[in-house]
Amino acid sequence: MATKNPDPSAVNSMFSRIAVRYDLANRLLSGGIDRWWRRSLVGAVRSHAPREVLDLATGSGDVAFALARGLAPQTQIVGMDFCQPMLDEAVLKQQRAQDPRYAHITYKPGDGLNLPVPDATFDAVTISFGLRNMADRHRALTEMRRVLRPGGRLWVLEFSQPQTWFRPFYFFYLRHVLPKMAGAVTGDKAAYVYLNETIEQFPDRPALAAEIQAAGFDQVSARGLTFGIVALHEARAGAAPGKEV
Repeated sequence: MATKNPDPSAVNSMFSRIAVRYDLANRLLSGGIDRWWRRSLVGAVRSHAPREVLDLATGSGDVAFALARGLAPQTQIVGMDFCQPMLDEAVLKQQRAQDPRYAHITYKPGDGLNLPVPDATFDAVTISFGLRNMADRHRALTEMRRVLRPGGRLWVLEFSQPQTWFRPFYFFYLRHVLPKMAGAVTGDKAAYVYLNETIEQFPDRPALAAEIQAAGFDQVSARGLTFGIVALHEARAGAAPGKEV
């Protein structure tokens, strides 16, 4: 299968169409396992106690909310996405929750290929199931490196290539079951055909680790979750030239 770079306009349009039912679809299609994936991410981030976090491709805000619940109370969290309807859903959820732990979350529009953020702003960057949708992964990763302070940490939670024995079952689900279920829930089967195609084309853990390293990170590690269908990558932003961390 030939690898195609996602078209930003098409991706924006797709997420705009499914924004209202995005959370429901996620719960149903993952069987609720997505919550455990987020807890794994938050646990990894918490071990480094960042003060300022950028959650890129924040979507409807679930990762930003999980970070706010799991990190120190004064941690400043910026949730950023280029799809305004998804950000609108995040803000609406924040308002409805009226949870004081969410007071330090700010949602802002921003394109992952050209982040509207000064250099060396954050201690941590997280991106969950969003790197796969970037039209230029290297540029996106380089932007994440730019906005991190030297020694800051990147976490990428993303679909990966499953263990060999599990692949036939998993790809049958992706190709034949998931689009029909998602179409019934969201009314947009095409969006989840796209999801299937991007998952199958996405690099495995070693290949993505190499891409992260090529973007200026070191200490890159990865661990598979749920038979390898998802991977959590962690990396450190190397020191700026002439400096030591």
